[in-house]
Amino acid sequence: MNTIEDNINQRIGVRIRLERESRGWSLSDLAERAGVSRAMIHKIERGESSPTAMLLGRLSGAFGISMSTLIARAEMQEGKLLRLADQPVWHDPQSHYLRRHVSPRSDLPIDLVQIELPAGSDIPMPASSYALARQLIWLQRGELVFVEGETRHAMQAGDCLELGPPNDCRFVNESSESCTYLIVRLNHSGN
Repeated sequence: MNTIEDNINQRIGVRIRLERESRGWSLSDLAERAGVSRAMIHKIERGESSPTAMLLGRLSGAFGISMSTLIARAEMQEGKLLRLADQPVWHDPQSHYLRRHVSPRSDLPIDLVQIELPAGSDIPMPASSYALARQLIWLQRGELVFVEGETRHAMQAGDCLELGPPNDCRFVNESSESCTYLIVRLNHSGN
């Protein structure tokens, strides 16, 4: 593991605390808004627990920002060129999916995130985690099922899907091989 990956959970924890404090919220306030236990938020903020993707989705939704924005605020370095070795990587401790932030910090209203989703994974995301953004999913390798509300999209390598309005969704890899996809996120606000 590289040092970027080693300390990303600590930086995410610090970012969550900063987001919470900037809003004047207590741990209990955030716990109530996100539907997450106060104790769990405390452990994450102190870097004592690795948050899952679903948990980050709930916390970012409570803040009114996307999960991508929350993680980007924690991990991004200055500069227009973000080399592969410096791209922040985060592993979901529950599903073991790998998230790599590809785009450099910029004033452009776009983020690129690459996900490697292990075989058999099923990652639910609340609608609130897609606040204030439009997104595309571009499947690079393998097969992916994206469930958006009641709609099921079975995707093959090369397929690109525009997400509809924010809706509860799931990223599912029903195959026996991992899949890799790119999330292209257009921010509507300055988040």
